[in-house]
Amino acid sequence: MRFRWLLPLGLGLSVWTAGAFAAEAYPNRPVRLVVPTGAGGLTDILARMIAEKIRLGQQMIVDNRTGASGIIGSDIVAKASPDGYTLLMAFPSHPVNLSLYKKLPYDTIKDFAPITMATSVALILVVHASSPAKSVGDLIALAKERPGQLNYGSVGQGSLTQLSAELFGSLAGITITNVSYKGVPQVQAALLSQEIQFSFATPITALGQVRAGKLRVLGASTRTRLAILPDVPTVSESGVPGYEAVGWNGVLAPAKTPRAIINRLHEEIVKVLRMPDVIERLAAQGVEPAYNSPEEFGAIIKADVEKWAKLVKSAGLQTN
Repeated sequence: MRFRWLLPLGLGLSVWTAGAFAAEAYPNRPVRLVVPTGAGGLTDILARMIAEKIRLGQQMIVDNRTGASGIIGSDIVAKASPDGYTLLMAFPSHPVNLSLYKKLPYDTIKDFAPITMATSVALILVVHASSPAKSVGDLIALAKERPGQLNYGSVGQGSLTQLSAELFGSLAGITITNVSYKGVPQVQAALLSQEIQFSFATPITALGQVRAGKLRVLGASTRTRLAILPDVPTVSESGVPGYEAVGWNGVLAPAKTPRAIINRLHEEIVKVLRMPDVIERLAAQGVEPAYNSPEEFGAIIKADVEKWAKLVKSAGLQTN
């Protein structure tokens, strides 16, 4: 009896020792941070900021793998070895894709191990500086005069830029048309050339053109006004009550990554997000650090899966 009791205890100690050793030895080679979007957007900018600042004793390499609303990059990480050397900088499409596509090559919940959120992502509604729309109300009136003729730009099916616009159209009672582009720079170029009439963009990518007088901000996607744009009303207070479209960026690892490695990554990433210069760089663009525990991040992902599934269904956005 005594031997049979000691055997599982010994095995447990062996597993614990192996996990502790893995964390102590980790990493002994470069860590790859997969970004499932193109260069230039918030997700890419944030990933590069973390890769530059993190102190793991090894280089962190940003690897942009674009395509299919983030599915290609996410699939790479889902199928990678759970050893902490391949990570995902997830963005708002991650929980949406589960309801947007009838079949995914991975399980959104089961195939990933949450590490931490990194930022809370607010959006601003922008138009060309020469647009006749001087307010959210003006844009809605223009859309009602020309049903289906107002185009908005997004970075793909199921992206936060699309969902925020579709939610806007649904709550405002207007018909608008989505034009998808490869990435954020292409959406901005289309807006500047007036190929599209408006878009929802992250402050970090749009404020430069706003300050240059080329774009105009009509509203914020948050429930309260942004600290960086205190004079800009929210979409909700501008005639679309209840409107809110906020996303996040966060870091995930493949499922079954040892908890000791998850904890090490969590600790080092949060250290970066707490750095005064990082906070300042993010705040200057209207973005806030939003780190949390792996368990809290996992709960947010599950909640977002349910939230966006309702909009995907009501707007008929599911693909074949």
